[in-house]
Amino acid sequence: MELSVHNQPQSSPNQERFPLSLLCLTLGAFAIGMTEFIIMGLLPNVAYDLSVTIPQAGQLITSYALGVAVGAPLLTVLTHRMPQKKLLVLLMAIFIAGNAFSAIAPTYFLLIGARIVTALAHGTFLGVGSLIASRLVRPDKRAGAVSMVLAGLTVANIIGVPFGTFIGQQLGWRSSFGAITILGLISLLGIIRFIPVIRQDQPSSLVQEFRSLIHPQVLLMLLTGAFGCASLFSMFTYLTPALEMISGYKEHEVTWILVLFGIGVTLGNLVGGKLADWSLMPSLITNFAVLGIILAVLTFTLHYAVLAVITVFVWGVAAFGIMPGVQVRILNLAHKAPLLASTSSHSALNLGNASGAYLGGLVITYAGLPNVPWLAAGLALLGCGGAILSYSIERRGKKQTG
Repeated sequence: MELSVHNQPQSSPNQERFPLSLLCLTLGAFAIGMTEFIIMGLLPNVAYDLSVTIPQAGQLITSYALGVAVGAPLLTVLTHRMPQKKLLVLLMAIFIAGNAFSAIAPTYFLLIGARIVTALAHGTFLGVGSLIASRLVRPDKRAGAVSMVLAGLTVANIIGVPFGTFIGQQLGWRSSFGAITILGLISLLGIIRFIPVIRQDQPSSLVQEFRSLIHPQVLLMLLTGAFGCASLFSMFTYLTPALEMISGYKEHEVTWILVLFGIGVTLGNLVGGKLADWSLMPSLITNFAVLGIILAVLTFTLHYAVLAVITVFVWGVAAFGIMPGVQVRILNLAHKAPLLASTSSHSALNLGNASGAYLGGLVITYAGLPNVPWLAAGLALLGCGGAILSYSIERRGKKQTG
């Protein structure tokens, strides 16, 4: 896809404004990360306030994930000819409206509706934002610019989610969505003011991209990634009640455990990226297997406060360690479909998020909260099986052609 920047002279003033334009995109990604994960830390509070069970409150995560899964490819198809800056403004406006309504939604079902509306902007904003970031800098700086935007999601796990959880615990869970709405407004104003006009000169062929996307190997890796995310969200959705009800931690203590988990997530992203560059599929298969073992161990360590925290940290490293490898594998296999591959990977992974949260709720209902880690471990091993199958198919194909 060829893009060009119009109405912005390539002069020093433009170069001076670049950091602010990139920061606006990073802030938008940060707010999106908070919106996606904030509900985990506030699950007991939301359940109590809306008079629903913990598994029912968990469906707020499921509904958001389904909104991302549907919204990413749908909005990509409907808006692929829209000017990029105008599209960013539209997406952030949807995001702001959804969070504002979440803050005032009087009932459980209206809150679910607000979460779905908010989620529609998620995948496409990250895809378009990354694309614009890569065009705002010199070619040799593009990877760094994109990683800086996506770092907003990681930082949201370390700072945003624990801070938002603290606000929600002290002032009520609705105040957390109010804070996210304010962040969205700041990002929107920054996008309007500092992002240059971006025009798509040569619209890509969606038909050609779709044909490349439905290759069996691509679909298999999308399914493998979905299993990985289902494993993560089946446990992460109910981590706060597990730490409070099984490990015995108080509400304010869980906030700091979430900070530690966020640090593990960041470390996992870095290590996973290095391993993917070094040996993509072998490292991915190994990571999935290790993830399954850690989650099985968590079943036992949850009953011991200190061991639970240690295991949660290690789990965060392993769970997010698979993400870079999965994404690189999908993009490598679907290199002829960069637009749909990017958004479809968001869809597949969020279908996994939704399925994991839903299945975790079922396990709580019929088997009890202490058994959720077993479910997460099983889903991780299914992902491991998918990665092994994909790798073996590739090796067999190379032998036949060689």
